[in-house]
Parts: sequence; structure tokens; C-alpha cells
Amino acid sequence: MKKPIKVAVTGAGGQIGYALIFRIAAGDVFGPDQPVSLGLLEITPALPALNGTLMELEDGAFPLLAGVQATDKANEAFGDANWVVLVGGLPRKDGMTRADLIRANGPIFTGQGKAINDSAAGYVRILTVANPCNTNCLIAKSHAPKVPADRWFAMTRLDQNRAATQLAKKAGVGVGEVKRVVIWGNHSDTQYPDYKNATIGGKPAPQVITDAAWLSETFIPTVAKRGAAVIKARGASSAA
Repeated sequence: MKKPIKVAVTGAGGQIGYALIFRIAAGDVFGPDQPVSLGLLEITPALPALNGTLMELEDGAFPLLAGVQATDKANEAFGDANWVVLVGGLPRKDGMTRADLIRANGPIFTGQGKAINDSAAGYVRILTVANPCNTNCLIAKSHAPKVPADRWFAMTRLDQNRAATQLAKKAGVGVGEVKRVVIWGNHSDTQYPDYKNATIGGKPAPQVITDAAWLSETFIPTVAKRGAAVIKARGASSAA
């Protein structure tokens, strides 16, 4: 059996954290033979709800789960962590802009960056999920000078998936036929979904979808504003 790795998850009591934690414990993230120890960080008022998640982790009897620590102190959650997944942040609500999120989340990621710098393992890697993820990642990174730049990642995969799905629907093919979709920029309306370098069924996307007006006037804004549309429809951000 391999030595357990420690994985810290912030916002562990939220809907995204809840969806993620059990996959990590089951071996779906780091592999079916890699034991993990979880460091779960939440704000103090959310600790009672997180305690319910701890009960569920116990009840799941995950063979790979070597230990769990729940805390409201970042230095404890990040202590000797090999991976830190920054999920927690003020959730985007209907009508909020990227600038609103930055103002609210900046202090959070400043503090977490300092805690990573002071407490995480020497070879820690950090994945930023909370949006705007590129900006939040940069804020945390700028306050963790001990951690090299190549250890920091920002997850824009959801935007990439959204773009691929829209192209597939327009072309009338399965989404698996769409390749090489790239999202440039940040999250939300500041992003640029790149269809020019994408392929559909092995052919350049602009050769398959020849409707230039749709690509520029419908595709790009649909992908860029998809998060806002989801929030408006279900009253909360995506968490699946």
C-alpha cells in the first residue's frame, strides 16, 4: 500500500465540496491504490453542516480514506498538504459581475495563499476552482512566494465543456467528436471560447460550422454567459 497523501479542500461544506470529497475518498481522483488523508476547511458557521459530511464519510467506509480533519483554520487544513483544492469562495449570485467576486474573494485567497506558503508540504500543488478562478489563483500565488509558479492551476474545464457542447449541438454530432477547444482569458464574460483551433470529426470547426454569424454572435456569448444563465434558472451556480 502506498503512503497516504494529504488533500486539503476548502469550502468543504458547500455543494461543490460535497460533490468532490466523496470522489476523492473513493479513489476516483488520485487512483484506486492511493490512500488519502483529507484536510477540510470551512468557515466557522458552516462547521456543524460539515460535521454531517464527516458522518457520511465514516458511514461510507472508504478503504482508501486514511484520515479526516475538519477545521476553520487554514494553517491546520493545509498542514503538510500535498494537494490543495481551493473550492471555497463567495458564490456568484444573480446580477453579480466578475469585479464583484474579486472584491469579495480577494481577502479570502490572500489569506489562503499565506497559509499554503507557511504550512503546506514542500511539493504541494494547488488547483483553484472558485471563480473567477484565474484571478483567485493569481491572488493566492502572489502570497505564497515559496511555492513555484508551475505548481498552481486554475480550472476552466467547465467553460471548455460548455463550448464543446454548443459546437456539437450546432454540428449535430456527439460531443466526443469535438476536440481542441480552448478557453482564453478568465471566467464569465471576460473569456474567449476559441473555436478557430477546434476540430469536429477531425475537420476544422469553421469548415463544419460555416455560419460565421452564429459563431460570433451566438456561440461566444452563450458560452461566456452560461454560468449566469444557470444561476438565473436554478438559483445557484453549477456544482455537478
